[in-house]
Amino acid sequence: MSRQWQTTHFDGLSNRQLYAALKLRQEVFAVEQNCVYVDNDDLDQEAIHILLWQDSSLLAYQRCLPPGLQEPESTLGRIVVAPGARGNNLGQELVRRGITHNLQRWPQSGIRIHAQAHLQQFYQALGFATEGDVYDLDGIPHLEMTLATSPA
Repeated sequence: MSRQWQTTHFDGLSNRQLYAALKLRQEVFAVEQNCVYVDNDDLDQEAIHILLWQDSSLLAYQRCLPPGLQEPESTLGRIVVAPGARGNNLGQELVRRGITHNLQRWPQSGIRIHAQAHLQQFYQALGFATEGDVYDLDGIPHLEMTLATSPA
């Protein structure tokens, strides 16, 4: 069983790949976290998508957004690891790949994320700093976190 990373624009995703990404996002963010929100927010079409596959199974996913689309900085979002693939440091590798991508593609822009508050230490260990207080986003406590243009 081989693992393969994929980084692509929206139009580079096959129908099956897009379906797998949307399914994983729904399984985790809507069902597992019991959160009702609109996942299809019209940002996917402008995003770079980073996916980790093991054969035909999607293990991890995130999207990278350019500066000015959602925030003044570039952003990482919809960061998710499949429940059966957790505990293998895939989340760290996924976020590191997103950081590298955004800083290489948009070197004059830092990165802003809207992190679930319980993941604050996870993101701090990757170089993000907390900005502001905890706020509610779709019923889940979140924090805004930023990473300067040169990660620690």
